[in-house]
Amino acid sequence: MNDTEYYKLVRPYEDAMNMLLIRVRVVGHSLYNKEEEQLYHTIQSRIKGKDSIENKLEKKKLETSVKNAKDYLRDIAGIRVICLFREDIYRLVELLTRQSDLVFIKEKDYICKPKENGYRSYHLIIGVPVYCADTMEIFPVEVQFRTMEMDLWASMEHRILYKNAQKKDREKIKEELRTYSEKLREMESYFKRFR
Repeated sequence: MNDTEYYKLVRPYEDAMNMLLIRVRVVGHSLYNKEEEQLYHTIQSRIKGKDSIENKLEKKKLETSVKNAKDYLRDIAGIRVICLFREDIYRLVELLTRQSDLVFIKEKDYICKPKENGYRSYHLIIGVPVYCADTMEIFPVEVQFRTMEMDLWASMEHRILYKNAQKKDREKIKEELRTYSEKLREMESYFKRFR
């Protein structure tokens, strides 16, 4: 895939992501501008880079083509919504599922069922209709919902375990990360009482 093909590939994904960002922002705040009722703290977004797309296709043992990227990848566009509390995550998901023109492709609740390593998050892959001059097509956008504690843990895990950890330290670090994941969950539950 050359640069021109990459930019042509990601353009509609970027459009879908931007449209979904607006939806999340709109459903996530109070109609009456009560800041304390806002359901999210911050929102981040990204489009997967060309190298990242090619690496993911190679891991799947697929040719690095535009067609394969469209057919096999569901995370070319991504949004991360950071909330204060778990209840806010479930409320946002509920509000988004009421949007009749969005297509819900896949759902993974790693909050109720955390990964073995302690990772917690709520993942949705949402198909967003993109209308152009001559057609309409649905493009998937991956949305990750996390609390601030979940995001802190995931960022530390990625940075420490995958970027810097020596092989001899990996198992010890993995065990420590599982322990801290539970401590952060407890902290979140404690502060929820003061909401």
